Amino acid sequence: MDTKTYIGVDLGGTKLLIGEVDASGKILRTKKYPSGRLNQAQALALIQKGLDDFLETPGCAAQAIGTGMVGRIDSKTGIWYEISPDRKETVEIGKILAQRYGMPCFVDNDVRSATKAELLFGCGRSSRDLIYINIGTGIAAGFVSGGRLITGGHCNAGEVGHTSSGLDLRVPCECGRTDCVEPVASGLGFDRCGRLLAPAYPDTLLTIPPEGRISVAEVFRLYGQDPLCRVLTDNAAAAIANLIMNLVRFNDPDTVVLGGGVMSDGFLYHKVMEKLNPYTIRYVTNGVMLTALDPGYIGLLGACSNAITGMEERK
Repeated sequence: MDTKTYIGVDLGGTKLLIGEVDASGKILRTKKYPSGRLNQAQALALIQKGLDDFLETPGCAAQAIGTGMVGRIDSKTGIWYEISPDRKETVEIGKILAQRYGMPCFVDNDVRSATKAELLFGCGRSSRDLIYINIGTGIAAGFVSGGRLITGGHCNAGEVGHTSSGLDLRVPCECGRTDCVEPVASGLGFDRCGRLLAPAYPDTLLTIPPEGRISVAEVFRLYGQDPLCRVLTDNAAAAIANLIMNLVRFNDPDTVVLGGGVMSDGFLYHKVMEKLNPYTIRYVTNGVMLTALDPGYIGLLGACSNAITGMEERK
């Protein structure tokens, strides 16, 4: 019986989640630590502080550490190049953590990590040609072709949020273009579009907070009675459907998996499915589906998947 376990380090925008997981994907224990907007040095310090605390628990049988983080990461060298264009620093995070804790450490981008979790524990177990699309605060994807995860020449593959939504809304994107999928259909996109369109809907029931983001859950809840919420939702569904149809033409997957907080309750998923052209997705033979993994822990499972696959590749 395999009793080996792995430590997962999932660094998100609001929290650091550390957990111990066995080879079957069973989560044995977890602990959360608050995070926030950090630069790479601050993020590394938080990870080390969290691991110092987490590993104090006796009886840990972990053989490797896996980390999943936002940004541009070289999974082969363990180097973290940037979180965003304004937070760039070359950090050998894999090497630093391996030396500090005396065990191998494997790192990757958060969405590619979640894609590995789908391959090991989720909808991808029966597929070698899969696209995992994460629709959360932002939008990105993991591509698996012939069983191989695509990383790209600069470790930047999968930034599909910065492709055209197919809608003529004139919504500016941080990449410098307009009407990318991300500023229409992500968590940030609902907020941006909501504020942009709200003046045309003076009687909207939607809360437009002076600080913080518009609640996507509230947009969905008001869909049937508020015109602004209906427009925001329908635009997002159309943008995501267009994204899926464009990507399947490019990558020819048999499986498309949707994850991320914006998709987690299933409401938007059904709107997206209504807008997919059956002919375009006819070769997606396993279907376009919501992830079967718990949205609250897919990041942790992804981080551990980095360790599991990393150790397998070393054999």
